[in-house]
Amino acid sequence: MKNLLDFTKDELGEFVKPAFRAKQIYEWIYKKNVDSFDEMLNLPKDLRQDLSQNFYFDPLKVVKSEKSKDGSIKYLFALKDGKTIESVLLPMKDEERADDGKIVSHARYTVCVSSQVGCKMGCSFCLTAKGGFVRNLTAGEIVEQVHFIKKINKIPYERRVNIVYMGMGEPLNNLENVAKAIKIFTDNDGLAISPRRQTVSTSGLSSQIKKLGEMNLGVLLAISLHAVNDELRQELMPINKAYNIASIMDAIREFPSDMRKRVMFEYLMMHSVNDSLKDAKTLVKLLHGIKAKVNLIYFNPHEGSIYKRPLKENMEKFRDFLQSKSVTCTIRESKGIDISAACGQLKERSENKI
Repeated sequence: MKNLLDFTKDELGEFVKPAFRAKQIYEWIYKKNVDSFDEMLNLPKDLRQDLSQNFYFDPLKVVKSEKSKDGSIKYLFALKDGKTIESVLLPMKDEERADDGKIVSHARYTVCVSSQVGCKMGCSFCLTAKGGFVRNLTAGEIVEQVHFIKKINKIPYERRVNIVYMGMGEPLNNLENVAKAIKIFTDNDGLAISPRRQTVSTSGLSSQIKKLGEMNLGVLLAISLHAVNDELRQELMPINKAYNIASIMDAIREFPSDMRKRVMFEYLMMHSVNDSLKDAKTLVKLLHGIKAKVNLIYFNPHEGSIYKRPLKENMEKFRDFLQSKSVTCTIRESKGIDISAACGQLKERSENKI
C-alpha cells in the first residue's frame, strides 16, 4: 500500500479520476482531519473502497510524548516499519484575550520536524548521531508530523504554524523529499503553510545549498554554524572536512537574492568552547556582506555529553558585541529543559532505557 500523504495534489489526480477528486481528498485529510476513507462522504463508495485497498494516510503512531512546564511537547513517533523519529511542538506566543473575553491575538506555534531516521553528520554534541543513519523519511512522513501535531493539539486549521526542519537528520541530505514536503505543505487545499513560514536548517552542505536555491521554493535558510574556525568546527561537526566554512559562505552569497532576505545562523553556545568575545569578533568578520540574523542557542546538556551549558553573562556579552557591530542577534529562549529536549534524547532514553 502507498502512503497517500507522499503525493502532491497533482500526482494524486493521476490516480483518481476525475482529477477534482484529489482536491476533495486533500480537504478531507488536511482540513477536516478525518481518520478513514469511509468518512469522505462526497466521494463515490466504490472510490472509497478502492482508496482503502491501495492507500493509507496514518504513517505515524505516538510511542511517547513529554510536555514541559513551558508548554513545549516532544513526540516520539513510530513509523510503519517500526523505526522512530522525534518532533517538537513549540509554543512561541500565548493567546491574549481582552477583559470581555474576545481574542486580541492568537497563540503562535512552531513545529520542529525530522527529515531522516538518524543522521549521517556525526556532530559531537548531538545525540541523534549516536544511533547513526538508518534511512530518509518520505515526503508524507515529514508532512504528517505537522498535520498530526496540529490535529492532536486542536490547533485550528486557519491557525498557521511555522515549520523548522531542525529535528533528526540533515534536510539537505534528503532534499528531494524535503522539497516535495514543502510543496505539499504550501498547497492551498492542504495545510496552506506559506514557504516563508518554513525554515530549512542545514549543517552546511554547500553543493546542496546551491541546489535548494535553484529550486526557488521560497523557504528560509538556516545554517548550523556553531564555530568560527575550521579546526573547532571540524571537531564539532565532521562534515566540515568536506564543506568548510569558506565554502558555506560562498554558497550563501550565491543564494538567490529574492530568497536571501534573512539567512539565519544557528550558533550553539558551549561553555569555554565557542563563547568568547574573540569568537564573536571572528563571527562578525565571517558575516561581512551577508544579510544575516544570528540565533544564539544554549547548549542543552544530555547524558554522556562532554559539553556544558554556557553562562548567561557570556551569552549576553556575545550578543551585545554582535549587535554593536550591526549584526542582528538574539538569544533563543530555552524550551523543554525539564524534558528530553535535546535532539535525539527522547528516542535514546526510550530505546535504551536511560
